[in-house]
Parts: sequence; C-alpha cells; structure tokens
Amino acid sequence: MGCLLCRIQELPLLCCAQRNRWKSLKKLLSCKAINPLQTGAVGETALHLAVLHDNLESVKVLLQHAPELVNLPMTSDLYKGQTALHIAVMRQNVAIAQELIRHRANVCMARAVGTFFQLKPNSFYYGEHILSFAACVGNAELVRLLLLHGADAQAKDSHGNTILHILTLQPNKMSSCQMYDLIMTYHKEKYGPGLEEIYNNEGLTPLKMAALEGNTVMFQHLVQKRRQLQWTFGPISCYLYDLTEIDTWEDPQSVLDLVVSGKKREARRILDLTPVKELVNKKWQRFGRPYFWTLTALYIVYMTIVSLCCVNRPLKDRTDNSTSSRDITIKVQKPLNEAYTTSDDYLRLAGEIISVVGAIIILILKIPDLFKIREARYLTQAVQGGPFTLIM
Repeated sequence: MGCLLCRIQELPLLCCAQRNRWKSLKKLLSCKAINPLQTGAVGETALHLAVLHDNLESVKVLLQHAPELVNLPMTSDLYKGQTALHIAVMRQNVAIAQELIRHRANVCMARAVGTFFQLKPNSFYYGEHILSFAACVGNAELVRLLLLHGADAQAKDSHGNTILHILTLQPNKMSSCQMYDLIMTYHKEKYGPGLEEIYNNEGLTPLKMAALEGNTVMFQHLVQKRRQLQWTFGPISCYLYDLTEIDTWEDPQSVLDLVVSGKKREARRILDLTPVKELVNKKWQRFGRPYFWTLTALYIVYMTIVSLCCVNRPLKDRTDNSTSSRDITIKVQKPLNEAYTTSDDYLRLAGEIISVVGAIIILILKIPDLFKIREARYLTQAVQGGPFTLIM
C-alpha cells in the first residue's frame, strides 16, 4: 500500500485527482507536458482515482478536458477491465454515475475480468458487467439508470451467467429478490418474457441455480411468482404450481436431480419447500414405495437362493480322515463330474446361475453410482444403505 501511495505522489495528475484538487487538476490538464492517460501501479487513471474517492468536481474536470478517459479500463491482472463506471456503481454514487453516462460511458460492453472479480468459493461475486454490479449492491436507482441507458440484462459473464443467475449467489437474499423483480419487470415491458429461460455454461436456469446453491429464499420467491390462483373460498385459496424445471419428467437436469446429487448440504433444504415437498411425497406414494418394496422382495429372494446354494454345496466325506474323534467327519468338495448328477444337483445349479447373474446385474447397476462419487468424503453417502457400493 505504501508503494502505491508513493507511486501516486510521484504523478501529480493522479495525486490531484485523489485529493480532489480540481483547480490544480485543471491547470495540469491544460499543460501539454502532462499526459492525461498516465496510470498508476495497478493500471488506474486519474478518473478511476477521482471516482474511487467520490470527487465529483475532479470527475467533471477530467471528463471535460480528457473525455477519452471515460471508458478506459484498468490494465493490471488484479483489476483488469474495470472502468470508472464500475467503481461509481460499487460506490453507489449516483451523481458520478450520471455524469459518466452523460459523457457516453459504455454501460453494456465494459467487463471487469480481473482476478479480484473472479468467482471463488466463500467470496463475493458481482459478475463482470456494470448492471450486475448495481443489482448486487442492491441500488434500485442505479439499476433503473443503467437499464434506461441501454444496459443489457441478457449479457453473460465468462461462466455464462446472466444478472439473474448472479443474483442467486448473493448473501443478501431479500435485496436480491427485489432486484430480480425490478429487472424482470423492466425486461418484460420492453422485450417480453424469456430472460428466466436463459441457461448458463452448466445448463442451469436461475431457478435451478438457486436450488443447487441451496438459496431457499430465492427459490421459494421464484416458485411463488410462477404459481396460478385457481379459486378462493373465504380464507382458503387453491393454487396451481408450475413444475417445469422442478420435476424429473423429460428433464435430465431437473431441480430434484440437482438437489439430490448436489455437493452442498444446504441444497437439501429445498426438499422441505412447497411444492417440492408435495411432489416428492407424491412420487414416493406412486412410484418410490412400490419400487422399493419390489426391490426388497427380489433381494430377499436372491439372498435366500444364494444361502441355499451355499448350504447345499456338493460335499463328500474325505477318504483319509485323520481326525482322532470319531464324531467328526471331514468333508471335501466333490469334483465337477460328481457335483451335478441328481435332480437336486441340477436344481442347485439353477440357483448358482441365478446367484452369478444376479451379482453381475447388481454390479452393473452400481457402476453409475460409483462414477457419481467425485470426492472420497462423499463415499459415505453412497454406502449409507449398506457396504455393497464400497465392496463393488
């Protein structure tokens, strides 16, 4: 930080912009020896510093004498792509944002792609576009201002996420819901529906992403918005819920699949919400319970056959019985030509074939489950019902 301050002090233009010495700044900019595009240690210009410190007077002077600064991004790897308008939005300085837009600041194309803004675990992520910055800080006035001047709500970041996807990742869930509604209302009025159906690079819509992240507030908010009132009778109301994207029917990546197979424990809480809870209960009553009991009966029959084959395996007395006790007879396995001679032997042979074929079928059915295990700590989830997956 000390080196950064020294670097700024070495450049009088940057120093005046930081300290809001706008009169000195005007004199410097009128001097031909001063380069208005000079940058600091992290690629910041005088305009970046003026906006960062909320120096409106200096911003006006810079835009008047060096208008080419308005869309100039930072160049360092840490803050690459960040423009003055990005900073103004993050600072929630509406006056400076209006001044920048009045001087033709680009509200659509500018993208902050530096390492500081990348999506990382346990960290904030405000996307890359200026509109997503404004929505994530929860400033409705800035969001309206940017949308009014052509900000694109359908613009995607490097992960394919639109502003709606990014809002599902924010810790301030109530504010995110309000921004979600604001953007959706504006987009529907001007362009019509369709914004919520956009997929990111992982094939997720905002609703699916909220479920995968375990954002119960956003998920329930989106589900409630999609429901339809059927009838009311006094205090009683009947609603129809849209199960599109939620049910597994004809959707290989439904909300139910994402919640069950997801790595985040918080995602399981989605199963307790309406209408997911009722849907899971209905599926269990209609399909799950019969399927479970059918498999249970088949497995009991299979294990009974295996046990009978083991108990009745072909044995015969050993000829050279060397035990000292007359009450003990040592038995050995019959050779193959003696093992299958009677009708009982052929019945046992059928049971042995069933045992081998059944073991192969169980193995084949378990292979997909094994490939779903990405990390060793998730192996415990696969063997909660028994050690069979681990043994396979």
